[in-house]
Amino acid sequence: MSLPFYVSPEQVMQDKAEYARKGIGRGKSSITLEYAGGIVLMAENPSSLSKIGEIYDRIAFAGVGKFSEFDQLRKIGFRHAGTQGYQYSRDDVRGRGLANAYSQAIGDAFTRELKPLEVELIVAEVGDPGLVGHEQDEIYRIQYDGSISDHRNFCVIGGSEEELRSHLSANYRADLPLGDALRLGRAALGRANDGKASVNPENLEVCILEKARIGRKFRRLDADELRQHLSG
Repeated sequence: MSLPFYVSPEQVMQDKAEYARKGIGRGKSSITLEYAGGIVLMAENPSSLSKIGEIYDRIAFAGVGKFSEFDQLRKIGFRHAGTQGYQYSRDDVRGRGLANAYSQAIGDAFTRELKPLEVELIVAEVGDPGLVGHEQDEIYRIQYDGSISDHRNFCVIGGSEEELRSHLSANYRADLPLGDALRLGRAALGRANDGKASVNPENLEVCILEKARIGRKFRRLDADELRQHLSG
């Protein structure tokens, strides 16, 4: 009788992590930046499939990696936030709670499933000075193994993450006007764009969470408005 093939748990986890990182690394990066009026989320995305979307009143989502997987997570988050808002109050729906829910779901898949999810996510919540406990912007990153981290000023996921983060660290400053934030994000994304100097506005997906906006804070910028900001 032959002995069963044995692989150590440590090796299994390492193999899963390497598999997920490779899948995520093949995609384009996504950048989230705080600016003077809120939060901007940007990604190079020439397709019609959205990588960035609204989750709830003050909360947005960005994903990189395998589209079918992070889009399914986006829909799950939308339902989770809607249920929380219905059962309690719209003001009780928090980015932190949503990020924790994503962390648990992705971590469970990484631990229990044969194939991990090839995704990284951003959950961003814009601050609202009129709501107690919601005054500050919040940006959370959830990785392929379910690990979660909070970020200030900016966050990069996917693709050439280290190079983009280095560029932002050297050039970011607090309270950037929207136009400056968009130009900085575009310049950073261009560094990973096959050596090209910049990314065409038509190939950028850009959404913002505006503090001053009444009601729902999420807004998507079209190419014409984006071009105006970038040329300012």
